Amino acid sequence: MADAVLALNAGSSTVKFALYELNGAAPELRLRGLVEDLGGAPRMRAKDAQGRLIEEQAWPDAGSRDVGRLADDILAWTTARLGTDRLVAFSHRFVHGGSDFHEPVLLTDAVMAKLQALCDLAPLHEPYNLVMAKAVGERRPDVANVACFDTAFFRDLPATAARLAIPRAWAAKGVRRYGFHGLSYAYLSARLAELAPAGARRVVFAHLGSGASLCACVDGRPVETTMGFSALDGLVMSTRCGALDPGVVLYLLQHGGMAPAEVEDMLYRRSGLLGVSDLSGDMRTLLASDLPAAREAVDLFLHHVVRNAGALAACMGGLDAVVFSAGIGEGSGEIRRRVCERLAWLGLQLDPAANEAHGPRITAPGSAVSAWVIPTDEERGLAEGAVSIVALRQRKAQVAPAPYPS
Repeated sequence: MADAVLALNAGSSTVKFALYELNGAAPELRLRGLVEDLGGAPRMRAKDAQGRLIEEQAWPDAGSRDVGRLADDILAWTTARLGTDRLVAFSHRFVHGGSDFHEPVLLTDAVMAKLQALCDLAPLHEPYNLVMAKAVGERRPDVANVACFDTAFFRDLPATAARLAIPRAWAAKGVRRYGFHGLSYAYLSARLAELAPAGARRVVFAHLGSGASLCACVDGRPVETTMGFSALDGLVMSTRCGALDPGVVLYLLQHGGMAPAEVEDMLYRRSGLLGVSDLSGDMRTLLASDLPAAREAVDLFLHHVVRNAGALAACMGGLDAVVFSAGIGEGSGEIRRRVCERLAWLGLQLDPAANEAHGPRITAPGSAVSAWVIPTDEERGLAEGAVSIVALRQRKAQVAPAPYPS
């Protein structure tokens, strides 16, 4: 019998989950799944550790599965597959940890109250993370409920990268650049070190999905990133605007007749690829379209990726490697090709065949800068983050005082 951790990564339209055994030095994957289109016609696909499909399910009623109801479905489905293993922890991805949380923590009522206050800074993720955490905690109070934070990876970001040019009083209250996708970047950095143990000190990691960001790392430590105080900043995303002159927000509030909630909705849910194309926030749909607005959205996405990659290379004083990951980065050879061609001036020479085969290395032999495709695994980071909390709880249980005799 082994201990097991259920990693849960909940968002507004998807929930990812993975079951890991804690029977050795590192968590061992048992299965992973994805539930998509929560607001439409929800469907689930689950695979075993070898990537073989083991379950496929759809719910015919549109909107029939919110995050809370999915907690029941996922918990029942994974529990039935535990065998003799014992579930000891739920581990949740929280996008924003604010100034207080820099490492995994047990989700107490006090911790949840602090995280609730951060929901406005990540409205597409944080509220759903909380709903899932509360739901599974109520159903299995005997299981440790753990939070891991995307922002924790950037806790030692250099002061010049973290600082915003606003009055110091606001900086003292925690208004700063935090950085996001940290669980992904921590995994990718470790994986790149295995694939390229030498010659990749200065790296631009590109987490390109519905949410998208770049991160510059030197010797595995982040020195700059494109996301800032919230998960709204930086690159053009599926429905998020990315970097925006703050004067636009003032204009919308002062002259556009919009309330703050309407501006938030527009910038988080109706901008980005969807807003520019007026068609879709899905890169696959846009690449397949002949509409001029769809091409414009793709070109804008590429422009911001390339512009920011060049800026990050300048911050590091050079570039040794680029790593593509997440849905677009892993799945679209077309996007990777167009990014790499525009970065050729840095010494990056693409291998077209390797790129079409999705890597892992997609640059030609002799390329001064290497490029890689590495599938991210945020759920493994969640499982690893829970290990220390589980071990602490087990030690406390072992040394708990015996009850007084009756």
